[in-house]
Amino acid sequence: MAINVRSENLALRVWFIMHRTRDVLSRCEDKVFSKYGLTAEQYSVLATMKSLEGPIRITDVARWLERSTNSVSMIIDRMVKAGLVKRARDRSDRRAVRLVITSKAEEALKPATLAAFDFIQEVTSPLSHEDKRTFVNLHEMVKYKACQCLDPDVDIEEMKSNDITNQPDLMNRLCQYLSTSALETKHQRGKKKKAM
Repeated sequence: MAINVRSENLALRVWFIMHRTRDVLSRCEDKVFSKYGLTAEQYSVLATMKSLEGPIRITDVARWLERSTNSVSMIIDRMVKAGLVKRARDRSDRRAVRLVITSKAEEALKPATLAAFDFIQEVTSPLSHEDKRTFVNLHEMVKYKACQCLDPDVDIEEMKSNDITNQPDLMNRLCQYLSTSALETKHQRGKKKKAM
């Protein structure tokens, strides 16, 4: 079997750059969110909870973050200890536990969301609108192929339709939350200036 060295080197370079980019972005996110007393993982959980409607369970958060329920449960344990999330018994099913965002988390989440949006804008600024579309399409292809490696019988079309990045309602809610957060942050800054 002949190996095309150029092609193989390029495939390895793609693989390395994806991992290294993810690692650098994770460190940057931790830096951004640490200013608000959050880790990137905690922010992801809170943002997911904010995006979901109705009673929120750990399994809901895990599914949306594409993480194992066990790993999200451990994150939630730390968040409960930090006073960011509460566990509450579901009123309709006493066996079920739902998650609730605390006021402490709300106060951190709003400015952290604005900072995250600014960071996203800054990091993606070198890309044109068309480049961003291409970037998304290419990454989705790799993601879905990786999902097939985990489960060869996975229904890719169903995954695509359920993927949070393809939910226009979610994107609209996030933009609305950003707008509301920006107005509230400006209002709070104005109050602080008047108090001085």
